[in-house]
Amino acid sequence: MAIPTPKTAMVLAAGLGKRMSPYTDRMPKPLVPVAGRALLDHVLDRLAEAGVERAVVNVHAFAELMIDHLESRREPRIVISDERGLLLDTGGAVVKALPELGAAPFFHLNADTIWIDGVKPNLARLAEAFDAASMDALLLLAPTAGSVGYSGRGDFSFAADGRLRRRGEREVAPFVYAGAAIFAPAFLASSPPGAFSLTLLFDRAAAAGRLHGLRMEGLWMHVGTPEAIHQAEAAIEASAR
Repeated sequence: MAIPTPKTAMVLAAGLGKRMSPYTDRMPKPLVPVAGRALLDHVLDRLAEAGVERAVVNVHAFAELMIDHLESRREPRIVISDERGLLLDTGGAVVKALPELGAAPFFHLNADTIWIDGVKPNLARLAEAFDAASMDALLLLAPTAGSVGYSGRGDFSFAADGRLRRRGEREVAPFVYAGAAIFAPAFLASSPPGAFSLTLLFDRAAAAGRLHGLRMEGLWMHVGTPEAIHQAEAAIEASAR
């Protein structure tokens, strides 16, 4: 059964973004401009359009710049999760933010994931497809072929029943995690203390048959390097014609 569209979200924005140098020599990666807006604002705009009311954003590198940038944001309302003292990696960051995220399923987005929607917004599609009875996490997946700025070997393949299977070490997978998901709080249950990667929880949910995916409609853009900025801007400009 579909859930109501989540009203809360976690945005991972504390990464160091070393591959985005020289931009990240003077600013955090989420504030790097793409098509006239910071990467982070592209993400927050999507959440606002989806009806999200509160977004927890974690900060570490150039934290003061991030906090200053977010002060004027009204939709969604921003809650800062401060990781200046200890960077908690992707999993530990979400565990730290759980008190602000509440007891219902919530959106989870990377601060550097941007896409061009298809006919229906992908966040709305995630909410419609999420079934708490059978899923702990529902990941938005983009095809490895045709995504802008991506040249990796993929992350997942779909099983016949729609569950996800992680790519083996020597395999090539047809889909890559697009950095957007819905997590149930149960997804974070029994998490280890301190810093750890979400990969651990993805693998645990997959082993339990509770990790599902939804194929993105539209075009995903992996903006991980300065060169990828130009590719993403060209795609955004082409979509507006």
